[in-house]
Amino acid sequence: MLGICRGRRKFLAASLTVLFVPAITWIYLFAGSFEDGKPVSLSPLESQPHSPRYTVSSQRERESLEVRMREVEEENRVLRQQLSLAQGRSPSHQRGNHSKTYSMEEGTGDSESLRAGIVAGNSSECGQQPAVEKCETIHVAIVCAGYNASRDVVTLVKSVLFHRRNPLHFHLIADAIAKQILATLFQTWMVPAVRIDFYDADELKSEVSWIPNKHYSGIYGLMKLVLTKTLPSNLERVIVLDTDITFATDIAELWAVFHKFKGQQVLGLVENQSDWYLGNLWKNHRPWPALGRGYNTGVILLLLDKLRKMKWEQMWRLTAERELMSMLSTSLADQDIFNAVIKQNPFLVYQLPCFWNVQLSDHTRSEQCYRDVSDLKVIHWNSPKKLRVKNKHVEFFRNLYLTFLEYDGNLLRRELFGCPSEADVNSENLQKQLSELDEDDLCYEFRRERFTVHRTHLYFLHYEYEPASDNTDVTLVAQLSMDRLQMLEAICKHWEGPISLALYLSDAEAQQFLRYAQGSEVLMSRHNVGYHIVYKEGQFYPVNLLRNVAMKHISTPYMFLSDIDFLPMYGLYEYLRKSVIQLDLANTKKALIVPAFETLRYRLSFPKSKAELLSMLDMGTLFTFRYHVWTKGHAPTNFAKWRTATTPYRVEWEADFEPYVVVRKDCPEYDRRFVGFGWNKVAHIMELDAQEYEFTVLPNAYMIHMPHAPSFDITKFRSNKQYRICLKTLKEEFQQDMSRHYGFAALKYLTAESNS
Repeated sequence: MLGICRGRRKFLAASLTVLFVPAITWIYLFAGSFEDGKPVSLSPLESQPHSPRYTVSSQRERESLEVRMREVEEENRVLRQQLSLAQGRSPSHQRGNHSKTYSMEEGTGDSESLRAGIVAGNSSECGQQPAVEKCETIHVAIVCAGYNASRDVVTLVKSVLFHRRNPLHFHLIADAIAKQILATLFQTWMVPAVRIDFYDADELKSEVSWIPNKHYSGIYGLMKLVLTKTLPSNLERVIVLDTDITFATDIAELWAVFHKFKGQQVLGLVENQSDWYLGNLWKNHRPWPALGRGYNTGVILLLLDKLRKMKWEQMWRLTAERELMSMLSTSLADQDIFNAVIKQNPFLVYQLPCFWNVQLSDHTRSEQCYRDVSDLKVIHWNSPKKLRVKNKHVEFFRNLYLTFLEYDGNLLRRELFGCPSEADVNSENLQKQLSELDEDDLCYEFRRERFTVHRTHLYFLHYEYEPASDNTDVTLVAQLSMDRLQMLEAICKHWEGPISLALYLSDAEAQQFLRYAQGSEVLMSRHNVGYHIVYKEGQFYPVNLLRNVAMKHISTPYMFLSDIDFLPMYGLYEYLRKSVIQLDLANTKKALIVPAFETLRYRLSFPKSKAELLSMLDMGTLFTFRYHVWTKGHAPTNFAKWRTATTPYRVEWEADFEPYVVVRKDCPEYDRRFVGFGWNKVAHIMELDAQEYEFTVLPNAYMIHMPHAPSFDITKFRSNKQYRICLKTLKEEFQQDMSRHYGFAALKYLTAESNS
């Protein structure tokens, strides 16, 4: 049947090409040869663009040609429709025998039409499918809970955004964790013509918690049952997707299938491609009742308005209650209940072609859903094995999935031309700020970076930590890029407390980090490390933005502001918690200084005590930090006094002071104007001093900087004169801002700078 359909269309296309192209050519020449009923001269002189005659005639030519082209296109459309109807009446194109083979959807429209779909019964049609309006909003609902599912949603959304041509409205039924992660992600992603609404999954638990479920998705795997009640009452239709879905086509093609629903059809589903519901997988295997092979609920088209009128809530609840009396629990979550309802009410379902949900679990018949790569539309990784599933073409599917996994999400921020976007206050403010910058300024790129919105994925890995109840807990805060990844395990061995890290990575690097972390026993054994991915954009390393991201997402009352290439002394976490109490940090504005040292040796026997460290200082194995190149940065710590100190002592701020400190979580943020190398910590310490923080050196604390290759930014600073000039300009502007903000007390910073 498909072959006949294909053959007739190829013959028709060839015939139209032979007739249509010459006709258009003749029309063009004919229209271009007459003006006001008279022949138009085609002499070189009169064809020049500067000729008035040329301007008028060419305008009329275009108008005449456009009118004729529209007429021909309309005639073409009517002709295709008539041919399609004629083929539909042909005996050789009537419905098939409803056998259990999987059918393929076949496209018949021109370049502006979406590919046609098949109706129920696994039969092919060559009829034209109604196209989706250009700016029609497509609604998508996804249930998402936890850290891992949030990562999966991002890949799914990327695949949808890559192909889409319509505005999208995502309805995310999310728990508190997923909402925090995804709300921040989409807010910083700033994709045009995309709207996000969240619905509290935890509030829905009571609706489905009475249903025992053995599926690994847990209680959240049942929440698609209550979408008619959860989603807005004025929402008429929605596409519902599992998080382990990858799109290989424009989602508008699937949205267009709603036009094919007839009568009481309210659910669009693909037949299940495994033998699960046939009940013969093993001895005593007893699945829930289903119609034939049953249906898979990884992709669902829901006509919400009709479902509500049918009292869907009452329908599925009664069915579930009845079946649970004998089945005791669900094995495949909501899918079992959907199938039990369909078994009793088969008229509810419109069967989608199976390539709208190619199910890649073990022992499925998914290979019958496609004959060529171009046939693929939706891939469903519905096995617990995910990418490790067995399938003849799994390598191709895996590569397609990895393409979107590592695809640069910034490239998906493209506008939908011709479709009005909803006003976004954040976007408008950003554009206003950027428009006020002078693009001819030699430091424009530095100034622009301050306003760059970096896509941010919080808690990229599982995080689980409850701060100590005595309110003394301290989080180590740091930032890093891919070239410092090797420091993570060492820091985790030195610091047992909570850690908040901001990682500056590309999408591809984020996946490399994920594989690295999942392969590390040290990192996987720690659930109190928050990894926050800030995606790369622009030419500078946004060091202070990264610090602010890591600072903002701590759950303890205090934080230790460190850098990734420092190893804290063993036991520093507990020592700092005691110091917080001793120095009454809760009720005073103090910044506790942890003295910094460095080694030039890549292999170091780390000192286990202050006495051992002093011995290594005397031997020349260790040095005070930056003693050779930037003494001013840590000189006010007064290392000579620290050598013999047994109690904390106070030091005064001096120009260029940049110690590593422990502060309350409500301390000021870092100034974002400083990027790359230079003045990023100095400015922050200056602001702490302006806010009257007291700098106190801890006598029995220390940290050691480990050697590494110079960063790209410090290389630019050293080699690029304009870089240094711009840094000096930004520094002066910062000092002026300090004077305006803090008044007379801040004048000392200008004086100290001029004297240094």
